[in-house]
Parts: sequence; C-alpha cells; structure tokens
Amino acid sequence: MSSIGDPVADLLTRVRNAQLAGHATAEVPASNLKEAILEILVERGYLEGVTRTAEGPQGTLVAEIRYDREGEGMIQSIQRVSKPARRVYVGADEIPDVLNGLGISILSTSRGVMTGDDARAANVGGELMCKVY
Repeated sequence: MSSIGDPVADLLTRVRNAQLAGHATAEVPASNLKEAILEILVERGYLEGVTRTAEGPQGTLVAEIRYDREGEGMIQSIQRVSKPARRVYVGADEIPDVLNGLGISILSTSRGVMTGDDARAANVGGELMCKVY
C-alpha cells in the first residue's frame, strides 16, 4: 500500500478525475477534514451529496458528483493552493475572490473549515486550502 503525502490533494484529484470520467461517485478514505471540505462543496452546489461508510479501518467518504442537463460537471476547476511543502496562510482581509465571486475558496481556520466568504464575515483568516469554480 502506498502512502499519501497530501490527503487533501488526493481528495481533490479523486473528485476531479471522477467527474472527468463521468462517474456518479468518488470514494476517498475518510477524515474529518475531508468530510468538512466535501460538505462545503455540497452546500455550494458543486456536489450532490456525501455519505460516510464504515468500510475499512477509517471508513470511506462517498461523494456524489453533480452534473448539469448537458452532462457537464458542475466543477470547472478545483485546485489545491496550500501544500505540505509550502503552506499559504491569509488574514481575513487577504482572502482572495475566486473568479470575481463566482467561485469559492475553502479555508481551514481556528473556527473550523469554511468558505472564504464565511471567514471574511467572521473576520478570521487561516490556511487557504483550495479554490473551486
């Protein structure tokens, strides 16, 4: 079994690849951080839903990919910003707008994982995990 160096990047890659391949779901090993990121994507309409199963030693998260009427995936781009080798931290006033407000940024803050808009409203900064549009 191989070791995953960046579990968040693995999550984003699995979701991206499942959507590009036209799959209905993407399965990833479960963790609370990954579940929080997927829940934000569900709330913002990028995914249909997420369920946690008790398979394996840590469980599995099953993300249901959302497509529009033409069969195109709702996620146009999903990219990791902060990486293990180069962490990116932003203050509340430095949180970037993604595609002039059409996309979202996801941050890990002292108050939990939240979108850039929510972090700006709560006046907290944190680690800029990823950008989605």
